[in-house]
Amino acid sequence: MTLDSLEARLWSIAAQPNNTDCSDADGICPLRCDSVDIQCYVIDNNGFVLISKQRNDAGRFLGELDGSVMTTLIRMGMFKRVSLFDYQAMCKMHSHSVSSGRHIMSPLHSLASALKWFLSNFLLFLLEFNICSLWHTDHFAEASLHKRKGEILQPCETEYPSFVYEPSVRETNSIIKCGRCQKMFVVQQVPDTNLLLLVVQADCDCSKQYSSITLAPQELLLLNMAAHNYSSKCERMRSQKIRRRPESCHAYHEQENANDCGGASAASLTTWLFFLCCVASVLVPSWSPEGLLMVS
Repeated sequence: MTLDSLEARLWSIAAQPNNTDCSDADGICPLRCDSVDIQCYVIDNNGFVLISKQRNDAGRFLGELDGSVMTTLIRMGMFKRVSLFDYQAMCKMHSHSVSSGRHIMSPLHSLASALKWFLSNFLLFLLEFNICSLWHTDHFAEASLHKRKGEILQPCETEYPSFVYEPSVRETNSIIKCGRCQKMFVVQQVPDTNLLLLVVQADCDCSKQYSSITLAPQELLLLNMAAHNYSSKCERMRSQKIRRRPESCHAYHEQENANDCGGASAASLTTWLFFLCCVASVLVPSWSPEGLLMVS
């Protein structure tokens, strides 16, 4: 199934029919994801957008698109923040430069600096001057010097945030107050998946009250280098593991048919089909033209 067909099928399932009773409903009714008043997202258990009305939003983190909704979901306990560490990162080298204050200069010092600048540029002009270029300009090409300042990187350790969905919260909704307007959203887990369907009111901008949440890594600046040893590294790596082995073996699922498993081992050879193949392999060479010539 392609992404377009999956998106069209999902929007059709999530849309409320036109004959929906909206007498007791507050706000937009009936709800449809193709409406300009709401924004629909399908996100995974780490908060990344899989399906959206805006194709450019696919693959981006929800906190970067709407920081107000992601902040509220974290506050309500639907997502929890987990810190991850990269021990093989490369960071920019910090330049530590120390310079003292300049002494008070007299006008004669400024005049001497200007004269030095004039003499140095005049000498460079004499060195680069070529008298042949005055009448043979066709044999010379104009060259320009491009200086590219490369960034010097050094090995470092970085910390970057990650967000994990709490499966105990299957559905929630809230209202976010953003100054003169209010933003309402509803989020619900898609059954039997790790996906979440999020419907957000799109006519309220909360970017001034809530900043976006980014996943940019930050360098770990250790104040005490003596404490940065191998034991602290190993202890931090052990304590920050998210994936753990299951406590028990899950060998059964209610939606799985056990009769469909292991059916390939029960395949057996059909006797009459094997006998028919043997007879055909014996009789076919005698029907060939070479066999007919030998018989005649």
